[in-house]
Amino acid sequence: MKKLFKNVNIITHEGDILEHQDVLIEDERIAEVGCDLIDEDAEIIECTGKYMTPGFVALHAHSPMNIFKGIAEDAHIDDWFNREIWPYESKMSEEDIYWGTKLACAEMLNNGITAFADHYFKSDVIAKACKECGIKADIAYTIFGFGGNCDAELVLAEKFVQDFQGDQMISPRLGPHSPYICSKDVLKTIITKAKELNCGIHIHVSETERQLQDSLQLNEGQTPYDVLAECGGFEVPCIVGHGLWVQESDLKYYNEKVCTAVSPKTYMKLGMGEGNLWKYWKQMNVVSGNDGSASSNSIDVLEQIRMFALLGKWNDKAVEMTLKEMWQVLMKGHRYLNFNSGKIEPGYSADFNLFDLSSVSLVPLYRPLAAILYSAQPSVHITDTMVHGQFVKKDGKLLLNTKEIVEKSVQCAKEIYERGKGESQLHF
Repeated sequence: MKKLFKNVNIITHEGDILEHQDVLIEDERIAEVGCDLIDEDAEIIECTGKYMTPGFVALHAHSPMNIFKGIAEDAHIDDWFNREIWPYESKMSEEDIYWGTKLACAEMLNNGITAFADHYFKSDVIAKACKECGIKADIAYTIFGFGGNCDAELVLAEKFVQDFQGDQMISPRLGPHSPYICSKDVLKTIITKAKELNCGIHIHVSETERQLQDSLQLNEGQTPYDVLAECGGFEVPCIVGHGLWVQESDLKYYNEKVCTAVSPKTYMKLGMGEGNLWKYWKQMNVVSGNDGSASSNSIDVLEQIRMFALLGKWNDKAVEMTLKEMWQVLMKGHRYLNFNSGKIEPGYSADFNLFDLSSVSLVPLYRPLAAILYSAQPSVHITDTMVHGQFVKKDGKLLLNTKEIVEKSVQCAKEIYERGKGESQLHF
């Protein structure tokens, strides 16, 4: 039950390098970190030349949407939602959700993601798939509140939260879809229930300029952030999905319980504009998101943060968004999850990656952070990943039945095309 990683270089959550360290893992936790550690009962794992980092986290994902990867391309964002994704989603089966989630989990683990925050329906199916794959998941039971009433949805959401509260691998919360789908009454009802259940919320906010302008017109000058604040949304732990079109007046709502999960690959692909994200990112508790693979086409937070940094540097700001700042954005997401992860220190959960930075695409190694943030491919250069003290990737190979996952996902995709599109109650 003990593993001793010998002579490894640690990259801390702050981006500092600690060379030639030993890390002792006992059960699911880090027991000791230091030099020349000895434990005769431990399995010795030689790590000379490798780099250990905390696991990566994605704080905004729609994991079942991996089943739609590539189904809607070269479309304006309105058509992408209204004519493609939501009509296909309206005829999704639980089998699609289950195997789409498993496909996502496999991709995430292969890319060093040890925990993620999901926002989707059929949360119990998602939780089952995640537990079987050995990944940690913060799952928001998505609530739409069609017709201004969410009572039936909330009964199921409350049961989901109660079923998984205290689970070491699944952390539940409530997921009102957005201020443009959920009415104020629905939002207030959901947030009141979140307070009763002592859980957080996860919600889309200010994704597009049109959402902002519509909110200003329909809500007497209130931004989507204002609407959520009026309903108490920032009084509970809150993951803001996107926040791309945040306004300066919205920044006052950020506190230690609120973060913004950003997914710049989606913003570029769907032509969502620059908004004010890069202007105000330091005040927004920015963390790495990913969005769904139907828009981002991959689940790779290293890629997302790389794009976030490069877009920030684009307009004559090359000295800004430094290596350490971007690394800290990548690591900060752990603070907003309930998994006691994110640091290579005694007492923390053993959720980490081992990087081999010796390949031709990464040497010479002047700065390990530069190699990881701007050159590395996580699926290739992460050789080992551990979640909760268990290897999920070892010696470059996922410890999952990927053949079955791929075969079942391909079959689901075939059936999705055969069923075709349905009628959705949603409108973007």
